[in-house]
Amino acid sequence: MPAMAIARNTSIRGAPLSRPEFIALTALLLSTVALATDIILPSLPTIRDEFALRDPNHVQFVIGSLFVGLGFGQIAAGPLSDRFGRRPIILAGLGCYLLGSIASALSNSFEMLLLGRLLQGLGVAGPRVVTVALIRDLYSGVQMARIMSFVLATFILVPAIAPAIGQVIDWAAGWRAVFATMLATGVVSILWLGLRQPETLVPARRRPCSPRAIASGLREVLTIRSSMGYTLALGFSFSPFIAYLSVAQAVFQDTYETGELFPLYFGTLALSFGVVSLLNTRLIAWRGLEGISARASVFISASSAAAWIASSAFGGIPPLWLFLCGMTAVFVGVGALWGNLNALAMEPLGHLAGIGAAAVSFLSSTISVFAGSMVGQAFTGKPDILFLAFAIFGIMTWGAMRFARRGKEKPG
Repeated sequence: MPAMAIARNTSIRGAPLSRPEFIALTALLLSTVALATDIILPSLPTIRDEFALRDPNHVQFVIGSLFVGLGFGQIAAGPLSDRFGRRPIILAGLGCYLLGSIASALSNSFEMLLLGRLLQGLGVAGPRVVTVALIRDLYSGVQMARIMSFVLATFILVPAIAPAIGQVIDWAAGWRAVFATMLATGVVSILWLGLRQPETLVPARRRPCSPRAIASGLREVLTIRSSMGYTLALGFSFSPFIAYLSVAQAVFQDTYETGELFPLYFGTLALSFGVVSLLNTRLIAWRGLEGISARASVFISASSAAAWIASSAFGGIPPLWLFLCGMTAVFVGVGALWGNLNALAMEPLGHLAGIGAAAVSFLSSTISVFAGSMVGQAFTGKPDILFLAFAIFGIMTWGAMRFARRGKEKPG
């Protein structure tokens, strides 16, 4: 499968990229969402104060609006990439992302800022969804999971260093200048993809983009039980992480008063995710995609439940060291989960990778944004709610995977 796909890649436009460059490029494209999320976190208090928000939790909408735009943008990006190819849709999405970055930087009200972030989210849907389809064009199964693990391990450098970069920029030039960094990385992505990456979808495999064709493709995706089960698992597993992203700044800087060290703590936790994502390429050779994913979800639930119980002894606000230990365990489990779930959900969708990637991303994002926002809005300064959320959603993730596995044994 990989060799055949690469041959198709070569026949369209130039020679295929080397695997290291391909991983680096796709990591950059997928990290657009992470950068747009994490680099602005240190500026949330400044944004809250500048726009005089009455409810401190409302500043979380700066994160949530990005993911709302991402969710809806994915509906169009996937099917369009099946019709016109991967490259033009990713490039168009990046162009929309640049416009959203400019609009956010120039906003003169909180509502306009949220609209700019929504536009950014609509734009990053292109690289977020279509890059997964691009990878699926070339790889499948264990090979795709390994590529995704390498990609995740590479792109995790973004959340590891983005908050520190954002904090320095905020100090030097204010929060609006942070969007200039997003603008610059978007330009780099456009140039790299446009000049180096060949198209991966040959004309013979392209699908019409009529409403009937899209509906037919979506109906096929929705009726593949194993794909839907792993999509649900992906959404459940990402839900508490959305909540964590929304409240991380408040937890570290307000609850624990870490001040300028917030980016250090945030980045250290992100690195633990990256290390395990890299190790996942070897773990799946030991227990397979499904085995490692099931164990990871159980580990997340068990470690989170233990941390939540321990936190209750401190009135819901555990010592910083205990919070870090509990979250490190969670990130270890997540690092062995997301790349595998993406590969498992996409495994039966190779013949409609664009619509398939859109359906998987849209449904999982919708679940995670809705549920994660509910957890985030319930935050009262006590971080134990994060452990409770990871424990509950970890169990739900395991249940969704059990549902998916039954679908593979007896197609539903």
